[in-house]
Amino acid sequence: MTPRERLIVALDVPDRRSAEGLVEALTGHVGMFKVGSQLFTAAGPDFVAGLTKRGAPVFLDLKYHDIPNTVASAVSAAGTLGVALLDVHALGGLEMMRAAVKARGTAATRLIAITILTSHDAASLERLGLPGGVPARVRSLALLAREAGMDGVVASPQEVELIREACGPEFLVVTPGIRPGGASLGDQARPATPAAAIRAGSSYLVVGRPITEAPDPAAAARAIVTEMTGA
Repeated sequence: MTPRERLIVALDVPDRRSAEGLVEALTGHVGMFKVGSQLFTAAGPDFVAGLTKRGAPVFLDLKYHDIPNTVASAVSAAGTLGVALLDVHALGGLEMMRAAVKARGTAATRLIAITILTSHDAASLERLGLPGGVPARVRSLALLAREAGMDGVVASPQEVELIREACGPEFLVVTPGIRPGGASLGDQARPATPAAAIRAGSSYLVVGRPITEAPDPAAAARAIVTEMTGA
């Protein structure tokens, strides 16, 4: 893949019109568009299907986490939209992830599992009753996802190297929490620059506000691709 193809832009905007404007501005400058809970709730599955029909790869980021049968039904429905990536929570467990893999069937959608959200740190995990620190939790969940037959995981760039060591070079590692130098960290507790994430071995980088809130989103995307290329 080229660096551009590895850049996913998070369309974390409140309505379809805003999203369509960003897609128009960024087509040809990025590799994929991420549709999360906010936009999916506002614009619905028809918006996602419209993107895929026009040839825009979509990462459907709905983070399914439920009983195996419910997640399997959701994955089956999502597969009909033609999305490139779809995620579930690894904390849903081995059987839930296996049900998701089975429900995908012959669809080309690749399934990835959320390990630990990038807004968490060791202290917040401790409060949730998950002691032991972030790296250990991420590693164990990545191994569980691989055992279930998932194609990869979502993790912060700070855990990419340990996932690569545990799960091998072909396992996808999708990394949000990407912030170019000088950008606001926002709610990200474990960020990294695009260059650092690429050097660590990330498969895809997910970038939202540094691109979508820039005065010129296309220029911001090109600058990140240039940094990725240099790494």
